[in-house]
Amino acid sequence: MRPDIVIFSLFRTDNPYSSISLSMAKALAPSVRVLYVNHPYSWKDLIKGIFQGNPALRPRLKNLLLFRAHQETLDTIPHNCWVITPPPTIPINWLPPGKVYDYFQRLNNRIVLGCIARATQALEFHNYLYINCYNPFFAGWLPPEMGAKLSFYHCIDDISQNAYTARHGIQLEAKACQQADCTLVTSTNLYQLKAPTARRVQTFFNAADVAIFAKARTESYPRPEALNHRPGQVIGFIGNLDELRIDYVLLRQIAQHFPDKTLLLVGPVNSTAPAEIGLTDLPNVVFAGSRPLQDLPPLLQYMDCVLIPFLCNTLTFSIYPLKINEYLAAGKPVVSTRFSADIGTFAPYIYLADDSESFIRQIGSALQENNPASVSERVAVANQNTWEARIEQLFALVNTLSETTIPNHGTKT
Repeated sequence: MRPDIVIFSLFRTDNPYSSISLSMAKALAPSVRVLYVNHPYSWKDLIKGIFQGNPALRPRLKNLLLFRAHQETLDTIPHNCWVITPPPTIPINWLPPGKVYDYFQRLNNRIVLGCIARATQALEFHNYLYINCYNPFFAGWLPPEMGAKLSFYHCIDDISQNAYTARHGIQLEAKACQQADCTLVTSTNLYQLKAPTARRVQTFFNAADVAIFAKARTESYPRPEALNHRPGQVIGFIGNLDELRIDYVLLRQIAQHFPDKTLLLVGPVNSTAPAEIGLTDLPNVVFAGSRPLQDLPPLLQYMDCVLIPFLCNTLTFSIYPLKINEYLAAGKPVVSTRFSADIGTFAPYIYLADDSESFIRQIGSALQENNPASVSERVAVANQNTWEARIEQLFALVNTLSETTIPNHGTKT
């Protein structure tokens, strides 16, 4: 019998783009019970959310203001899944490293650990698996008395490459990797980075909810409203439009080179660069905003080619992008920069470019493509990289660790 699982994630259940941890929870729920613990709000987050009228915060606000955990259920995972948001924590990232920060970090940690302990007791979780998904700031590992069978730390990015997370995250993540029974890493380069400090390291690549994205091939949708009065071919991107990954200059060059095509960008905009370089002013560029996962197939169906326009930098060198297998499940021709060793492994199935001129040239080839065999090959690759396949990998690892691991000697917090 497979053990229950607790996932404590940096990504809340209302995350505005695809979430690794939520996808894992959905794949796990058919066979095991899952407790999903949201990243806590700080008191600063609450005050800011109240003044900004944050709709995601509204149903949670009463419990959080009373310093209580908020419980909720998900329509997307209706069975075997419980969601809690811990009580508010103290905003401390602004503090310099040292004794004062360490004191308040321990205080915040007790808030989250206490929340998890009460929830697991109420649900009668025993000998469960604990997975901390890229959130070493709280409960990076569980102390032995909390009853977890194994603790995993799930590393999905190079935490040193974001100024906010690097401030204290480098040190806290190192501790989490040292104390967890196993560190799961989502890329080849992250394996190299974490191997020197982690107790154990296992590559655990991102996957896709293939059944959802396959609908772009198998269903028939009306042309999305975002493309109203925009005939012709569509070049698309789906994902977080952030400051650190996206090459906005390249996107502007693409839009200018293909004025008769629509450049459709789907996802939250977390950067001022699009406005600063004039990308938002181009007539053939459409920003469609954040969309729930289930609303992506209709948009993807009308994209004639799809992009991974990542910058080539230290951060992206550690990325195995979540979207690659989503795109492939839809059978779409993918054009990507050669930003990491892992994206290079998809070379037989996608268009890879080493510079902007090559990228634009590859888009031209992708837009002219009409090859059913290539579509079948892409789908076959995606079908090998489902979350269901990753869950089987996880439990195989659990069996191995259960036979070989020593008791968790994590320090009490």
